[in-house]
Amino acid sequence: MDGKPRLLDQMRDRIRVKHYSIRTEQVYCDWVKQFIRFHQYRHPAEMGAAEVEAFLTDLAVRRKVSASTQNQALAALLFLYKQVLAVELPWLNEVVRAKGPERLPMVLSVEEVRRVLGGLDGELWLACSLLYGTGMRLMEVVRLRVKDVDFARSEILVRDGKGMKDRVTMLPHSLEQLLRRHLAVVRATHKTELEAGRGDVWLPFALERKYPNAARDWGWQYVFPAAGLSVDPRSGAVRRHHLDEKRIQRGFKRAVREAGIVKPATPHTLRHCFATHLLESGQDIRTVQELLGHADVKTTMIYTHVLNRGGLGVVSPLDRP
Repeated sequence: MDGKPRLLDQMRDRIRVKHYSIRTEQVYCDWVKQFIRFHQYRHPAEMGAAEVEAFLTDLAVRRKVSASTQNQALAALLFLYKQVLAVELPWLNEVVRAKGPERLPMVLSVEEVRRVLGGLDGELWLACSLLYGTGMRLMEVVRLRVKDVDFARSEILVRDGKGMKDRVTMLPHSLEQLLRRHLAVVRATHKTELEAGRGDVWLPFALERKYPNAARDWGWQYVFPAAGLSVDPRSGAVRRHHLDEKRIQRGFKRAVREAGIVKPATPHTLRHCFATHLLESGQDIRTVQELLGHADVKTTMIYTHVLNRGGLGVVSPLDRP
């Protein structure tokens, strides 16, 4: 033993240096393990283009994974070779990425959204109402901190969204008083935990070292905290995390079913509804792009194809007088 960290430990360290999320860390490490097992535990440094392409081909042909899953595996291997092994292999840039199908987003009508939200209550209703009312992603809502809700300006600052980008979206006026009452309950719980010597939350990057007391500050608390304490998978610290997104997913699925809606809607569907319903009401596409945090307006333009105007806005000859 030369004392050198194991490959996966090196992978985790490099991912953390890059400030990637815990989910990305888990997924990337799992793909590397699958890649190594597929090639009978050979070390990646001993392999190259042929082995990577064989693995990706097996995913598509034998396991029949989707194009997005195959590209996720490729991204993990690219990270391994470039960032961990520091191997500059020209063929890595030549590996063909699978092309995914171009699908239109699933959208509910305004009435269908109301029926689904009507089947929810408590914090699940409030979280899903924020999804629809702000266009935020599910993880952006559950990770929302108290300090990023600006009641005075009726704004929500979305921190570290997709692509590590911040953006601003609106705080719906109809939710302001309900959100204030919800935060009053959360603050009372936080005060009780402080008195018991707890009350700290996870802080991003090195803020916990730079500001030792910030983890207990009210502003850094989650708007939607978990019901109980849990163990941080990286530090091992026992603290209160944010609400488990699976609770929202399960509750939303039940509400869709009870509303008699057969469309395969998920909480992310509410983000699609937010964009589509804004465009239907006459909002300009550039504003919607900013609210969604899309880097390219072409991404936002997909919603122009699902507006409530029939096939491409054309009147069927059967409906002509």
